[in-house]
Amino acid sequence: MTARQPDAAVIGLDLGGTKIAAALVAADGTVLARHSLPTPAAEGAEAVLDALAEAARGVWAPGTTAIGVAAAGVIDPATGTVTSATDTIRGWAGTALATGLATRTGLPVACDNDVRAAAATELATLREGTAGRGGDGPHTGGAPAGPRPTLVYAAVGTGVGGAVAAEGRMLHGAAGIAGHLGHLPSPEAEGLPCTCGATGHLEAIAAGPGITAHYTRMSGIPADRLESVAARAAQGDPHATAAIVLGAGAVGRALGGLANALGADHVVVGGGVPRIGALYTDALDAAFAAELMPPLRGLRPVPPGAGSDAAVHGAAALTRTLPLHSPRTTGVPR
Repeated sequence: MTARQPDAAVIGLDLGGTKIAAALVAADGTVLARHSLPTPAAEGAEAVLDALAEAARGVWAPGTTAIGVAAAGVIDPATGTVTSATDTIRGWAGTALATGLATRTGLPVACDNDVRAAAATELATLREGTAGRGGDGPHTGGAPAGPRPTLVYAAVGTGVGGAVAAEGRMLHGAAGIAGHLGHLPSPEAEGLPCTCGATGHLEAIAAGPGITAHYTRMSGIPADRLESVAARAAQGDPHATAAIVLGAGAVGRALGGLANALGADHVVVGGGVPRIGALYTDALDAAFAAELMPPLRGLRPVPPGAGSDAAVHGAAALTRTLPLHSPRTTGVPR
């Protein structure tokens, strides 16, 4: 097993479908260097691994001891592999992410799903009791949840990702699949195809493309992206309003049910879709509140508090909490 060096700087890599963000992170969380480059998603897994290694080289410094990767897809940290993925990155499913990158860089690698890594940053903040954003107690999402918070974290964008922590411990589940909230059954999505190959999942009606597609189905008018639908809703288009409210409500109901099942004391909703405004967030909040059992009726979703660096900080933290996969060669990034 590779020995951990908790006082050394590590590299955090945030791999998305369009961009790789890299940061050299000191032991105290200070970002010492940054680099980014486009994700060669259409070129396949080997090209993506090469790009990850290039991004790591862009921030590497003497004394760097490990790399953490927060990646799109279903990631199994125990094996370091991508166990399932959509076609956002061609041929990504089945990729030996950890050993592939370790071999290219000469550094040990830990990896996890990108949303779960961002949620881990939020969880660490909650454990420290510093997540206060106003409110009168843990059920408002605005006071410290204590050292063992139960967190439901959703990221609603081009898909619906998520993460779940129970009593302070992030859950990974079989093959790393825990927390993929977009694949909960959703009555609003009945019969609609999901990116995973099934039908009737939350992502099909609640992600940005799902809302956009539903608007087109109802109105017969094409829309190129969610922002166009939001603009039409702001101008009073009833079909645009209905599509947004339906998608938001579906997320709210799903999260409310999960909060009941887990006894959550903190629910976070991030991603690009909530940023379209109050029409979306108000509908989500109302649907969420309507599902809650009496002991949780003060609980409300809140936006992420960890900021834009959450994923790279979360990626760096993986090197301290998850298995490190050793390279087949030694040395520094080439």
